[in-house]
Amino acid sequence: MKSYQLIGLMSGTSLDGLDIVCCKFDFIADKWDFELQKFETISYSKELVEKIKSATTFSSLNLFLLDKELGEFYANCVNYFIEKNKIDKAKIAAIASHGQTIFHQPDKGITVQIGCGATLAAKTGITVINDFRKKDVIFGGQGAPLVPIGDFSLFSDKAESFLNVGGFTNISFKKDGKIVAYDISPGNLPLNKLANSKGLDYDKNGELAKNGEINFFLLDLLNELDFYKNEGPKSLGTEWLEQNFYPLVKFDREIENNLRTLIEHISYQIAAVLNQENLKSVLISGGGALNGFLIERLKNYYKGQIVIPKKEIIEFKEALIFAFLGVLFLENKPNCLSSVTGASRDVVGGVLHLS
Repeated sequence: MKSYQLIGLMSGTSLDGLDIVCCKFDFIADKWDFELQKFETISYSKELVEKIKSATTFSSLNLFLLDKELGEFYANCVNYFIEKNKIDKAKIAAIASHGQTIFHQPDKGITVQIGCGATLAAKTGITVINDFRKKDVIFGGQGAPLVPIGDFSLFSDKAESFLNVGGFTNISFKKDGKIVAYDISPGNLPLNKLANSKGLDYDKNGELAKNGEINFFLLDLLNELDFYKNEGPKSLGTEWLEQNFYPLVKFDREIENNLRTLIEHISYQIAAVLNQENLKSVLISGGGALNGFLIERLKNYYKGQIVIPKKEIIEFKEALIFAFLGVLFLENKPNCLSSVTGASRDVVGGVLHLS
């Protein structure tokens, strides 16, 4: 029996904190089993959040400085997490770190995640695997999404398809025997941005959205965006939001109306994919799974079974799966699937930093 213990780190575009998990993976009877042993989210300081938000405008020097600063922050978080949970560092095979996406433009052949892996390895004394997306992009892929191989390796008995509602929404399912996946629409990023303007970190349970009214003119504009006419593989980045999405949202000045309209837009787009692909069930994770109003509106459009897992899976599935991508890297087995990303071949994505 093969067995690995890894620490997984995930920091998404919504910047709600660094998710840390300690997981054990066992390969038994041709199947990977996992145990989610410890998990925690550590918030960023407001200063660090502002730096990350502004990073796309930084000079090369300042971006490299932020890369190192974030690597040190990750290391401090991991060291705290290990000490707090009395984890035996010697048993950790590696830290698998997603990093923080700053640029994601696969059409130009680039994707950049910061959070210096060398710094993280040096400051923790643990081998680090990061930069999972770049090789896939080099081979012509979108570099995203990476989670589907974990969905089907670890959760295939739970549902036919898997939806993550994080900063963006993405889906994975099997078609003609192959795993396919792509981004569907924006998710928490625009919702949180609107809630921020009301002095809130996020719209808890969709309460603000419930009090708004749908702006059908805006809803039509959003639904007609060219992205939704493209077939996968396809992925979204913050650049797309700034250039194509946010300018339309300004058509309604009422925050509650915008939130209500965006909830309708997101749930409609998700359901359109689920229904079109004739998917009978979907497991939902990510922060959006806790937005009761979003789930309610999704049920209005989608008649299949919606599976909401335990809260720790909802919140930490991506960190768990990045730890699993680390396992596949150590096994020298593909962790980026060409059927998902559109690359010319499956690749073993990641960069190794020895401690």
